[in-house]
Parts: sequence; structure tokens; C-alpha cells
Amino acid sequence: MHVYNISRMKQRSREGQRKGEKKLRQKVKSTERQQEILSIIARSSQIAYAQVIRAKIILGLAKGKSNGRIAEEIGCHANTVSKWKMRWLKKQEGLTALETELSRQEYRAEIEAVLSEEERSGRPPHFTAEQLCQIVAMACEAPEKYGYPVTHWTAKELALAAVKQGIVDSISTRHVGRFLKGVPAQAASVTILA
Repeated sequence: MHVYNISRMKQRSREGQRKGEKKLRQKVKSTERQQEILSIIARSSQIAYAQVIRAKIILGLAKGKSNGRIAEEIGCHANTVSKWKMRWLKKQEGLTALETELSRQEYRAEIEAVLSEEERSGRPPHFTAEQLCQIVAMACEAPEKYGYPVTHWTAKELALAAVKQGIVDSISTRHVGRFLKGVPAQAASVTILA
């Protein structure tokens, strides 16, 4: 049986909030070079839209705008602005230190990395991209080549062939079918599955 010290837990919670509040009150500063690169990213049509929005958030914060005002101008939630402010503040010192060491292109890549999504938790993929490519390649070939007396692959036969060929240890018929539904046929007259 656990006995919890409620007052101690509340105190720790308040301390954590204060640290977060201090970080939120901290001003975002950016160097001239950072602003130049962030401006290029903010105007880019070649970069993911989410990164463009994040660059605009950091530029707005560097100008001293409030989270609410930035959120309103950009069309996002104020929590999003706070989140990216915190991430930028965590990386700001390191970015500033790298500024003189890296070429313009390398430095831009570093800034883009800061503006990118972090790895998400969750189960890693069960099959590698290479394994899936091998299954698709096999699906594009005639089943007779692999010893199956049919003219078109079924998901069941393809799953069995993938195991028999040593591409994967095991794969369900349903998984093969779901995966191949997302792969467009190479030509209109070619059917991947029967």
C-alpha cells in the first residue's frame, strides 16, 4: 500500500509549473542570420507547410508579438505557438553556437531540423521498407515464376511466397492485402491481386 504525501505532490507540481512559466515568459531572440533563414523558410513553397508555420511563429515571437496575436495571424492555436516557443528556446543556445561553425546550407538544415517534428513514440514498423519493396516486386511478376499454378496473385499466395522466398519470417494474408491496396498498379491492364 502506498501513502502519498498530497501536499508534497502539489508543491512539486507548482514548482514544475513555475519552471515552465519562466520558460514561457522568456523572450525569443534570433540572430540576423537566423531571421534571414527563418524568413526564407516562411516564404518557401518547397518545404512542408507545418515547417513554414513554425518559422512564422518563431519570427513573430522574435518581433515580440504575443502568443495569442501570432496564433490569430497564422490561424493556429495559442498552445501550438507555446509549444514551438519552448522547443526553440531549448535549442536556441546551441543554434547560436553553431552559427559561425557551419556553412549557410548546413545551418539552414539545422534550423529546419529544429522546426521538424520530433520522433513519436509507438511501435516501430514490423517490416522494413526493403522487405515491402521485395513483396511489391514479387507481386509485379508472374506467380508461375515462383511455382504457383495461377495467373494472378492472391493475397494468400503472395504471403506464402514471401515467407517461402525468405523475404519475411511471417506475414498475414490480411497485411499483404492492406499493404498492396496502397500501392498503385504500374499499368491500367496490370492487376496486382486477383
